[in-house]
Amino acid sequence: MSAVASDVTSATFDQAVVEASKQVPVLVDFWAPWCGPCRVLKPILEKLAAEYQGRFLLAKLNSDENPELAARYGVRSIPNVKAFVDGELADEFLGALPESAVREFIDRLLPTRAELLRRDARVKAAAGDSQAALELLTAAAGLEPHNDAVYADRAQLLLDLGLADQAREAAERLGPLARQQPHVARLLARLQFAASSDRPGETAVLEARVHADPADAEARVALARLYVNQQRYEPALEQLLEVIRRNRSFGDDIGRKTMLAVFDLLGSGSELVGKYRKLLASALH
Repeated sequence: MSAVASDVTSATFDQAVVEASKQVPVLVDFWAPWCGPCRVLKPILEKLAAEYQGRFLLAKLNSDENPELAARYGVRSIPNVKAFVDGELADEFLGALPESAVREFIDRLLPTRAELLRRDARVKAAAGDSQAALELLTAAAGLEPHNDAVYADRAQLLLDLGLADQAREAAERLGPLARQQPHVARLLARLQFAASSDRPGETAVLEARVHADPADAEARVALARLYVNQQRYEPALEQLLEVIRRNRSFGDDIGRKTMLAVFDLLGSGSELVGKYRKLLASALH
């Protein structure tokens, strides 16, 4: 065994494969001692693991000794090599492929220079260095102008900074398949609520209007939209619920429609969605 190639079992699989693949791709070689083609493929995989020096990891799993894992991942014939990326099964191949084909398979899994820049940008953003993150994403976009993940991250970061117009420009570069991904769909939903420009003090002004006139439905809806833009979802839903209770017909039922849009943004698994769906139903009936 080495730092780049190791034997794994059911007890170590989640840590050595699933968690490790969140850092670098992990190839799992499902094999058995009686399997002739497995003995042909094994040295090829070990050679390439050493050659790539940690750019991917090799995990060797005896399918006879770990039948539950073989069953979980649908292994019906061996050798079966399954690739894990970001904690998920990403690709696989069957049989003892020649070295050139295995090398091509591995190269398809490895992050490009643009992807590495995107990952660095996420680290910078998480550390609060938004300017450095934006510069890295700009560089990544220059290398791969059609990389949807880069533009999605850029739009997300700009939106978090309150730069809605620039976020929309980045989001416009996203392709139709990217828009269907759950995290991108949530981003696009947030953009629908985002203010077109940064207007300091607007939240306080609208809160004062609502305090002065609790029946001001227009102020409540506008305030709710600002709260959503600030990711303050529960107070946003409270404002919308109050609009429905006081004036269901206001703005062609805009209170209910906006609540449903917030539900879509948060997703069906959100506790807030479950709570406020019940409150909405009670208010409507």
